[in-house]
Amino acid sequence: MVMSSSQVGKSEIILNTIGYYIDNDPCPMLLIQPTIETAQDFSKRRISPLIRDTEVLRDKVADSKTRDANNTILMKVFPGGFLAIGGANSPAGLASRPIRILLADEIDRYPDSAGSEGDPLALAEKRTITFWNKKKIYVSTPTIKGISRIEDEYEQGTQEKWCLKCPNCGKYQFINLYGIKFEYEKDEKGNYKVWDINFQCPDCLEKFNEHTWKDQPGKWIADNPNVKGVRSFHLNSFVSPWVSWEEIIKEWLKVKKDPEQYKVFKNTVLGQTWEEKGEIESEDFLLERREEYPADLPDKVLLLTAGVDVQDDRLEYEVVGWGKGQESWGIEYGFIMGRPDDPTTWQLLSDKLDQVYYFKNGLGLKVACTCVDSGGHYTSEVYRFCKANEHRRIFAVKGKGGPGIPLIHKIYRSKKENAAVFILGVDSGKSTIMSRLKIKQPGDGYCHFPLQKERGYDRQYFKGLISEKLVRRKRNGQIRLVWEKINESQRNEPLDIRNYALAALNILNPNFESLEKRLKNGKKSGINTVKTKRRRGVIRKGIQI
Repeated sequence: MVMSSSQVGKSEIILNTIGYYIDNDPCPMLLIQPTIETAQDFSKRRISPLIRDTEVLRDKVADSKTRDANNTILMKVFPGGFLAIGGANSPAGLASRPIRILLADEIDRYPDSAGSEGDPLALAEKRTITFWNKKKIYVSTPTIKGISRIEDEYEQGTQEKWCLKCPNCGKYQFINLYGIKFEYEKDEKGNYKVWDINFQCPDCLEKFNEHTWKDQPGKWIADNPNVKGVRSFHLNSFVSPWVSWEEIIKEWLKVKKDPEQYKVFKNTVLGQTWEEKGEIESEDFLLERREEYPADLPDKVLLLTAGVDVQDDRLEYEVVGWGKGQESWGIEYGFIMGRPDDPTTWQLLSDKLDQVYYFKNGLGLKVACTCVDSGGHYTSEVYRFCKANEHRRIFAVKGKGGPGIPLIHKIYRSKKENAAVFILGVDSGKSTIMSRLKIKQPGDGYCHFPLQKERGYDRQYFKGLISEKLVRRKRNGQIRLVWEKINESQRNEPLDIRNYALAALNILNPNFESLEKRLKNGKKSGINTVKTKRRRGVIRKGIQI
């Protein structure tokens, strides 16, 4: 089992294993990728070139482009054995013929169940039972602590780490982030310059640079050496030949204050699982940090988005301001009372989304993008409204729960209204929001809220914002983290609506540096920017891009 960061050679382990057994010890093999699509891609981009460019393999495995029915993209037959390639989401490739060598790639990305058949890894393992000399190789970048398949497999094995010999004392050390010493500075644009990067030996306390350490001999050292029959290994990017320490440190400095970005860094660079912290226990934490805004918009706001939830008797909305590093400001939370099948209700929403919010200097912003939930009882009404206002970047959205689904998952058009509909990975968005609510100092990812009562950020709002938590649930034999209400009687619309506003930001994917320059210059070329005339109440319409 190999638990590691990205780009350290996990795929090469699989490819070399395949090549070895085809040439030296032919037998039945099965390679599993997270999906059928990734299985086909891996076969075309990695396995086919391996066979084509290796003479001893080329002579034994026919090209899948030939008329040989035994050799296809997902099946490679050779004298004495075969290589079947399948997706963890497809039970057909996991429960048929026996196999001796099981190769499982990126197992933390496997679904809970292969169709309705159950855990895909367990299904595949059963196919190895008839072989006394079976071998199972699992590799993956880890994900979340407590539900990570590869971490569970790693902890059941020898837990070996690749260690390098200290140039001074000769002790073997595991190179990690916490032993790296460096100097840095940050410029006005938020870019980092890093120099004098060294790793300090924890035994002799001497420091040496990247090239000196990487030139030293290395070996695997086990933390759990008494385990028999199961070897497990851990690698991070600090020993990768393709990534420099400077790149790693720059990325760490950039993401360390944003829990959601740091989660990705910890998984893909450090090769470690991310541990989800507990939920915010009380809304008092957020109520007490509300602040007075000097105008409609604080100076650091560069862009506005909105989220809208559709209920049977009202529309609930929030306008959110965004700045660099996705620092956010709650601008207004409110209700538009009226049934969604009444055109007047939608006209009032349209007017609200056309409202101008002003800075102290007289410049103003309109909402640049809006996401409206279409998953309730008034789907057609939502589609019609959004289709008529797509030019204003008002889009229909539907939520899709489940781990590993990105916030902006898919887009399609409704059949009848031809409205653009975005499928949102709502669990991803909720994780981002909850992580950012826990940031205590203003800066990247921090969430600001106004103290002014008329803006709608009262105790009930904050109760709704923190109304859900991640809990572990066993589904199809696997432990998974799912979002559930803490109290069934508590409304959760504020959390959903903030999620939609975050999705709207991701749809726009703005360049905050450019927006800041435009606003500083007082130009009207920002996204939905307007500028007031001196006469009260008269607005010159801004250019929308």
